[in-house]
Amino acid sequence: MNHDLEWHAGDLACGDLVLELRRRVRAAPGQIFKVTALDPGAPADLPAWCRMTGHHLLQHDPAASVFWIQAKPSAPTP
Repeated sequence: MNHDLEWHAGDLACGDLVLELRRRVRAAPGQIFKVTALDPGAPADLPAWCRMTGHHLLQHDPAASVFWIQAKPSAPTP
């Protein structure tokens, strides 16, 4: 799948993983991230985080521990 940015999160656990991902998606609204996350909890944590935050999980390759996430667009300024 095509992507704009790539991040190998290694074995960062859920808390650190989603905090760093949050920082990254905020800096690149609307972009597609290819995230490699080796933590065993990532297959449950990342889809749940996307649902709660409004970002879109586009695809997940469980064999490669890779997730493609599209950051939500930035909010319009008033």
